Amino acid sequence: MTSKAAKAAGTEAGAGSQPVENFSFFDPAVQSDPYEFYKSLHARCPVYKVPDKDIYIVSRYEDLDRALRDYGNFSNVMERALLLQGENGQVFKQMLREGGWDHVPTLQRSDPPQHARYRKIIDRAFNVRQVRELQPRLEALANELVDKFIDRDETDFIEEFALPFPGIIAAELIGLDSRDYRTFRAWADNLLSYGTRTLTLDELKQAARTEIEMQHFFAGVFEDRRRIPREDLMSALVTAYEGVEPLTMHELQNIMHQLISGGYETVKSALSHGMWQFVRFPEVIAEVRADRSLLPGFINESLRWESPVQGLWRIAKRDVEVAGTTIPQGALCNMRYAAGNRDATMFPEPEKFDTRRKNAAHNMAFSRGTHFCPGAALARAELTAAYSVFLDRMEDFRLAAPLPDPVHSPSAAQFPMKELKVKFKKRVSS
Repeated sequence: MTSKAAKAAGTEAGAGSQPVENFSFFDPAVQSDPYEFYKSLHARCPVYKVPDKDIYIVSRYEDLDRALRDYGNFSNVMERALLLQGENGQVFKQMLREGGWDHVPTLQRSDPPQHARYRKIIDRAFNVRQVRELQPRLEALANELVDKFIDRDETDFIEEFALPFPGIIAAELIGLDSRDYRTFRAWADNLLSYGTRTLTLDELKQAARTEIEMQHFFAGVFEDRRRIPREDLMSALVTAYEGVEPLTMHELQNIMHQLISGGYETVKSALSHGMWQFVRFPEVIAEVRADRSLLPGFINESLRWESPVQGLWRIAKRDVEVAGTTIPQGALCNMRYAAGNRDATMFPEPEKFDTRRKNAAHNMAFSRGTHFCPGAALARAELTAAYSVFLDRMEDFRLAAPLPDPVHSPSAAQFPMKELKVKFKKRVSS
């Protein structure tokens, strides 16, 4: 679609949208229910400068797709601890430097060509064959967790499934005891805290102390794996192989930071929203139960409709024009994946949940380009295993308690539901 056609289609799709000034990007209510804001951005201001901040939001699919592949103009190299923390971020950095390991640019936080080295190592651990071999474990764990609440006909879904399921799998992949997933969860929550909202100085100091504690734990595990490698992710990270320079401890720590913060909350969020869709769209769920070939379409549409990652950051390396707006050098850019996933120029009737949507697989939930999520295959496998078990063993999903208002915890990047309590009927095997 040409830019002219896209602009015309976007304006038509956004007819009746509210003025952009009616919304605040950092308002928890807007972050929890952003879709009118996104519609307004598409129609009126596809590249939007947040008032009083050097932050630009890119919202249209076509612009996002181009910008996310444009490493000449948009860089991933930045200190995320400083983005929302102002001068207090320097205190955080100093604490890491003195007590643990400072952040260095790796993987998602690096640009080509350096990024290729990190990606090559990670891709060894997350290839399709290894994910396929995990499928029996994913299905077994999903059944084990459902066993704990199936006879109650009710569940606190996030606490009893969406949290432990990806947490246990991640802990096992790393090489930890599966019972350590609560510690893993605490680490993930901590790592996400300072990247998604502004903390007080005391909160930021505590975040640094918790991260240092995590870093020293992993440092011990890395040294153990160097001596006695195992068949786990930690061993794959520290084991040098032909053509790839071994990772330093700073690099290892930063990669673990990304794997924990990026691979846990996102699957938890996807599962939570998937279950909420089980509640809201009973006719769709009945169709998918009857025809399992629709399940991949359900997963793709679910990721498009309520994206677990609403948007991530880039920084402008030079003045660059996007959709008629000049983004100045040094400005922060929020690449709003979720807004792209609701762009009518790419996804007609974007507010409609449609498991048969032909291009749903082109959603931006896992980003684009070189930085396409390395854990995407694992995430899809986790969702497939979980939803298959739900379809086999439960039906007639309903809310057991009203959702909180707002539904989601405040976050500039993620989309975390606060709670989700669900009633259901246990299916009788035929």
